[in-house]
Amino acid sequence: MAELREVVVVDGVRTPTGKAGWGGLKKGSLSDVSAQVLIVTAVEALVKRIQENAPNFDPAEIEDVAVGCCSQIGEQSGNLGRLTAIGAGLPDNVAGWTVDRYCNSGLQAVTAQCHAIMCGYGDIMIAGGVESMSHYSMGSSIDAAMRAGLPVSFHPKIMERGFMIMGLSAEMVAEKYGFTREEQDKLGLQSHQRAVKAMRDEEAYKRRIVPVNVANPGEPPQIVDKDESPRAKCLDDPEAAWKDITKLEPRFKPLAEGGTVTAANSSGIVDGGAAVMLMERGKAEKLGLKPMARIVATAVSASDPTIMLLGPIPAMKKIFARTGMTMDDISVFEANEAFATPVLAFCKEFGVAYDDPRINPTGGAIALGHPVGCSGALYFTEMVHHMVNANVRYGLQTLCGGGGVANAIIVEKI
Repeated sequence: MAELREVVVVDGVRTPTGKAGWGGLKKGSLSDVSAQVLIVTAVEALVKRIQENAPNFDPAEIEDVAVGCCSQIGEQSGNLGRLTAIGAGLPDNVAGWTVDRYCNSGLQAVTAQCHAIMCGYGDIMIAGGVESMSHYSMGSSIDAAMRAGLPVSFHPKIMERGFMIMGLSAEMVAEKYGFTREEQDKLGLQSHQRAVKAMRDEEAYKRRIVPVNVANPGEPPQIVDKDESPRAKCLDDPEAAWKDITKLEPRFKPLAEGGTVTAANSSGIVDGGAAVMLMERGKAEKLGLKPMARIVATAVSASDPTIMLLGPIPAMKKIFARTGMTMDDISVFEANEAFATPVLAFCKEFGVAYDDPRINPTGGAIALGHPVGCSGALYFTEMVHHMVNANVRYGLQTLCGGGGVANAIIVEKI
């Protein structure tokens, strides 16, 4: 068996996240921007940065573009990965494909492109993710088929198990572990505090953010260059913010029935795009590029499809078994805050305090939002940039996803 090649992260960028605005109501900063514009903006900026740092870099050498996207309908359909390559002006020989592993899609794109380089099927790959949740709610493709009168049926075994609404799954996790509303809300407050603090480190923030040009007919163009969801009040006046948080009603299970999951301890519904450049290490060095990090290991796993949010736990156990590493080796844990409860479960299972500074140090999805198919690539970018900025060695990212699926990846700063 041939020896696997080393894969490095050369760079990664992301758009800001904008609050989703369904049906034109309560529009967010990116509500009028198509998913294609979001991901093309990220890929164009990424390629331009590589060209600026490596004059001999030829975009024709990019083997493939993989884009994670959950709701593949409308502008997000038609093989969005290939459409992204075309929209970004890459040479016609650059292929593209689209990945759907629910919330894990963006990280699965990174993982798959990494595996291809490891095996020698290309030296340069782009991986990313995008989701315009203003334009398409989860399950849009099923709804569209049903409205069109097309047959939609599921296998009996799938119907027997059933996929729970994720908010109710979060309530199930809270009940399983005995997590209180206060514990969940504290994690939510912390997410906003860390996100706001990271945004105020302007030099580091600008290195990973790509501004988006919002141009609507009859309106002056706008440049969106900051995440919309993080609440500065949580950092500047935490006592007042805490009062606001504790007044919120549970969203998925009534308070009278013990509901604990609220908007303050759930991920924000947002729009966004992200892109990462991966290379074989020798290729990057030949181009004169200094990699940010190298890929150490990857893993996928799954859990009960009903409670569904606990998949990261077996995925992390698997990746630790493969590497011989432990929690003590990791300097950054990028655990997706789809809700507070799966992050609290991860912390409890692995003996980590929820307020450990290694947990989502630049804020998580409760503050920045969870643009589903994009999130894996977005938070991968956040993690790697933070590792370089903070000069720490190992980072571990994991996400839970619909149906119980989960991804995990470990990277090492170079």
